[in-house]
Amino acid sequence: MRRSDSHAEPLSFGRAYAHSGTFSELFQSGMRLVEETAAYLDGEGRRCSSELGRPASIVYATESMRLTTRLMQLASWLLLHRAVNEGEMSLDQAAEEKRKIRIDAALTNMRGPGWDDLPDDFKGLIERSISLQKRVQLIDQALFDDGIEPQVEHKSPVLSQIAALTDAFGSKAS
Repeated sequence: MRRSDSHAEPLSFGRAYAHSGTFSELFQSGMRLVEETAAYLDGEGRRCSSELGRPASIVYATESMRLTTRLMQLASWLLLHRAVNEGEMSLDQAAEEKRKIRIDAALTNMRGPGWDDLPDDFKGLIERSISLQKRVQLIDQALFDDGIEPQVEHKSPVLSQIAALTDAFGSKAS
C-alpha cells in the first residue's frame, strides 16, 4: 500500500507495469511486428500467396485478415497506453477508449486443410502475433481488473451527491 494525504490506497501492479521499461520494450516489439507484418504481406507474402494451392490460398486470405485485424487492435491498445504513460490521456480516459479495442482470444486454427502449406514466415508472424496478444491480455487484465476502480468524474451534481452519501453511509441498504 502506498500512502496518500488522508488514506492508504492499494498499489496497482498493472499500472506500475504500464509505466515500466518492460512496457516500453513491449511497445517497441509490438510496433516492429506490425511493421514487419505489413512489409511481408505487401512483399514476399504477396508473391508466396500467389503460388499456393486452393485450400492454402483460402487459409492464407482468411489468416492474413485475422492477422492484420489482430495487430491493428494490439497496436491501438499499445498506443493508447503509451498516451497514458506520456500524460496525454488519463487512465480513466484510456479505460473508456479501451472499450473500442478488441484483444480477446485469437480465432486462428493452426490445423486443418491448407495450414501446413502456408509459408513458414507467414505462420511465424501469426504465432508471434498470438504471443503478443496473450501478453497484452495479461497486462490488460492487471490494469483493469486489479480491483481498483477508475475514478470517474461525475458530471451530474445529483450523481456527485449520491456518491458522497454512499461514501458517508455505505452502499448497503438496511
